[in-house]
Amino acid sequence: MSRAEANASVDATALDAAPVGQMAPTGMAGAIPSTDTSVKSRYSLEFFVGIALCAAPFIAPFLGMGPGLLGRILIWGLFGLGFDLLFGYTGLLSFGQAAFYGTGSFVTAYLMTTGIIPNMLLALLVATIVAAILGVIIGYLTLQRSGIYFAMSTLAFGEMIYFLEFGPLRDWTGGENGIPGIPMPKIDLGFWSLSIQDGWPMYGFLAVMFFIGFIIARRISMSPFGVVLTAIKGNPARAMAVGHRIWSYKLAVFVIAAAFGGVAGGLLGLFQGYMPPDAFNLHTSAEIVIQTVMGGAGTLLGPLVGATIWLYLYEVLQFVDAVGPYWRLILGIVFVVLVTAFRRGIVGEFVAWRARRMTQRVARAMGRSSAQPASGAKGGQQADEPPVKPLIMRDVQAPPKGTPVLRADNIAKHYGGLKAVKGVSVSIAEGEVRGLIGPNGAGKSTFFKMLAGEIQPTHGQVFLRGDNITGIGVTAVCQMGMSKSYQVNELFDELTVRQNILMSVLAQHRGQFRLDALASLQSDRRYEEQVEAAMSLVELTHRADTPIHELSYGEKRRVEIGLALATGANVLLLDEPLAGMSPEERVHTVALLKKLREGRTVLIVEHDMDAMFELADNITVLYDGNFLAEGTPEEIRASKDVQEAYLGGVEE
Repeated sequence: MSRAEANASVDATALDAAPVGQMAPTGMAGAIPSTDTSVKSRYSLEFFVGIALCAAPFIAPFLGMGPGLLGRILIWGLFGLGFDLLFGYTGLLSFGQAAFYGTGSFVTAYLMTTGIIPNMLLALLVATIVAAILGVIIGYLTLQRSGIYFAMSTLAFGEMIYFLEFGPLRDWTGGENGIPGIPMPKIDLGFWSLSIQDGWPMYGFLAVMFFIGFIIARRISMSPFGVVLTAIKGNPARAMAVGHRIWSYKLAVFVIAAAFGGVAGGLLGLFQGYMPPDAFNLHTSAEIVIQTVMGGAGTLLGPLVGATIWLYLYEVLQFVDAVGPYWRLILGIVFVVLVTAFRRGIVGEFVAWRARRMTQRVARAMGRSSAQPASGAKGGQQADEPPVKPLIMRDVQAPPKGTPVLRADNIAKHYGGLKAVKGVSVSIAEGEVRGLIGPNGAGKSTFFKMLAGEIQPTHGQVFLRGDNITGIGVTAVCQMGMSKSYQVNELFDELTVRQNILMSVLAQHRGQFRLDALASLQSDRRYEEQVEAAMSLVELTHRADTPIHELSYGEKRRVEIGLALATGANVLLLDEPLAGMSPEERVHTVALLKKLREGRTVLIVEHDMDAMFELADNITVLYDGNFLAEGTPEEIRASKDVQEAYLGGVEE
């Protein structure tokens, strides 16, 4: 609807941020832009979007699209940029975005029609801030839950805001009439002003606003902050375990999405000349979801493409006599067909297709299959490559002399009447490799989780270098220098080896949370150096740019260890690192574990007794949730109690 009518919307990074052969998977935009990416390549998508926005007025008329329709598409596209960061990048599905969209529209309209803030740009800024503040409130309350409970909570808040607009606040919002009479948009900088007329001048203004929003959103997706968002979407539990406080990241991106919604809503009011009451409606939240999924979530351009298709069909179908009464049905059918044919969305499928083509092209050019290593021999390094710097461990304060690096005092975990661990104490010295063994059901995994901070003991305490870490959580424990690998692989499966390791490195250098949403990942060489060092240590440099799902099981286990190492941890908790390995992989991993002990304290849970007796300095045995025995491998091997409870008389 134009002003006159009223008064009488790829993974970009995957397209060009990664070098050839290192394309980021769809939905994981910004995962790791290469540090040697040229400026031309890095900004090629912005250039493409700018050219497309400039060319649209010349092409659109041939498709029956005027400036009014293009303006609405850009507003929805801008709205979708924030929602895509929330949903496509972070995996948070919100059904309450209309609350922020409507708030931005209402605040802008109210400020300008009452004359409180006649300056259009200032009114837009205030509306964006108000929407962001509302985002802080709603996000703080809804993010206490996850999954469907989060989605339903946002829906509830969206409906509450809608009720307020039509109920208690109707004297200010205009209720079902909205707020008419918004002055003609005017850019006023004091020393220079420009009135924005309807038609193509208005399109030009909206195109500039969308382009600015796109640059900001893309910069966020390419930043270290944006990279952590992809980790949260891929595996939130592991993102916490490597040291990221994911709740803070979720809240931050929720507020960012609210701000994008606020500015888009404000532009809608300026574009139409009045504040539309239906901006608060549930269907507004539903349509932004539909458009994003249709175009391709996690691509930034997907919402714009989806809005183009949705609004174009919306305009065309209603005015075709034969199909006019059925336009909603036809729109629904078109949506179902598109999401069925394009599983990742239109832009998402193009990104994935281009990634495959580029990988295959490079493979053919180098005379090898795409499955072969890109460089170097297995675990090796080419002669002309600079030496890999050693992995940097966290700086930790040395405890008083004689203080064990890790101590558990009578810790127990009860689940109602089930007592998984009944009270176990352990004391591990600095630099020691301690084994933890016992039959299935002995409580080893539960004991490990209490040490790592994943679960809180029912009673007892855990100390790391003399500091009480009981109940502080796995994220804080990791930041203090103790990290864990998992019995069942907990990896970011859609990312490459390099990208997986980066998630741990970012937590080491940035702490639990940092809002560096506009920073450049390439500005700090420590990230790349630490990633390379960790990959070299676990001998996966030759598989650096291979997606996790293409690795063998043994290689995945090494990535699992690499994630723990890359946090810079001085204390490693390794949960069955040899589980499920072939004999060859087992020999290789045992050698790796021997190398890892240098400068570190290691606690290993393992059922492979030969490996355990070979690796451990001392061994602790659990049985039925209780402490059974402790000693050197020789003492444990000779213990009759251990033989009867676990080793099964192996000595005989």
